[in-house]
Amino acid sequence: MGTSGIDWSTLASNLTSGTTAGFDVPTIVDEVLASQSQEETQWQNQETTFNNQATALQQLSTQLQTLLTDANDLTDPLGSLAAMTTSVSNPNVLSATAGSGAAIGSHSITVSSLATTSSYYSDELATSSTTFGTGSFTLRVGSGAATTITVDDTNDTLSGLAAAINNQNLGLTANVVTDAGGARLTLVSNTSGAAGNIAISNNTTGLSFNLGSKGVDASLTVDGIPIDSSSNTVTSAIPGVTLNLLGLASSPVTLEVSPDTSQAATAINNFVSDYNTVISSINSQFTYNTTTGTAGALLGDSAAELVLSTLLSDVAASVTGNGAISSLASLGITMNNDGTLTVDSSQLTNALASNSQAVQNFFQTATTGFAQQFSSDLTNLTDPTKGAIAVDLNGINSSVSSLQSEISDFQANLATEQQTLTTYYSNINATLQELPSLLDSINSQLSGLKSSS
Repeated sequence: MGTSGIDWSTLASNLTSGTTAGFDVPTIVDEVLASQSQEETQWQNQETTFNNQATALQQLSTQLQTLLTDANDLTDPLGSLAAMTTSVSNPNVLSATAGSGAAIGSHSITVSSLATTSSYYSDELATSSTTFGTGSFTLRVGSGAATTITVDDTNDTLSGLAAAINNQNLGLTANVVTDAGGARLTLVSNTSGAAGNIAISNNTTGLSFNLGSKGVDASLTVDGIPIDSSSNTVTSAIPGVTLNLLGLASSPVTLEVSPDTSQAATAINNFVSDYNTVISSINSQFTYNTTTGTAGALLGDSAAELVLSTLLSDVAASVTGNGAISSLASLGITMNNDGTLTVDSSQLTNALASNSQAVQNFFQTATTGFAQQFSSDLTNLTDPTKGAIAVDLNGINSSVSSLQSEISDFQANLATEQQTLTTYYSNINATLQELPSLLDSINSQLSGLKSSS
């Protein structure tokens, strides 16, 4: 055992002079253990390095997942790159939205009539709770079965009759409408057009009904083809396009269906932005500060290096057989010296407007499309079990676990060593503290012997 920190010359002098000898046991023990604790400090520093590396990798993994979502959107044949937009020459007559399956084109539409909904209303009564004569009447909606409505003393008010009718689920809705003149029962079909016409017959009650409106189908022509629709929302006239009829037109309205360059540009810009986030993150983790001698958490990390090389290789790739759109550069997307990308918005917009199909093919052609390949590589890199990042994280976590186990064992051994040292030096200290009195006793005895002689 070491005895560093004990001033033996002072102890010897004290013994000679008869001064009480001894030393600070806790301080001596701490000094001895401090030299042994250097190895633990190294382990703790290694653990901190590993934890910083794991945190950086987890952040990188999250950023890659966001980028993968962007890439998958660009691979979707029904996604942002395939989005269509519409414009109409007379928005007072109709509006339109383009969805999946819509094709670029121009259409001529004339609206001759709008679909209407069948309705009836009763004569006015004083209030919704005013009673009227009992009896019955028959209700039919469209081609549905005729239903007899019986009026007795349980439902011979407008509110009571409305509830009784609605309980039948006949395909219409009964309500009570109150105005300055009194209250009325209204019956409105749940289906617009001729198919939802209401018929009332065999009325023997004290309540009279009046026709409000007849259900009529909408009538329109699309590119010269006559079309009837029970609804003013027409989904079957043009594939992938929904027409919303708003008014009548004596002259044709022009509907243009064209690529939604704004939505496509947004998707591509989102991809570039999130790609730049990943590259910038890796660059910041690869730095080395020569002044402080500190390195980024991922400097020399094999998984991060693989991610960087894969991304840089992918964005530089080109496709063949796709005309003028063969690379990101042909879309106005160029690489900077640090690996990030810059978008020339004007060039991108022009490419989308003039050659949207080629842009879509560039990203989506099976197996060779830019986004297809990019998505495939990212999927492999971020695989939760076999991906480079997951494998790297597993290795780091295993190393951290081993270090923690070593540190725990070392601390347990150090605690035992501390107890042993404390006992050892305490015994020495106790012996040293007894020596002055022992010397005094010996000296007294020697003096007595000299006197007697």
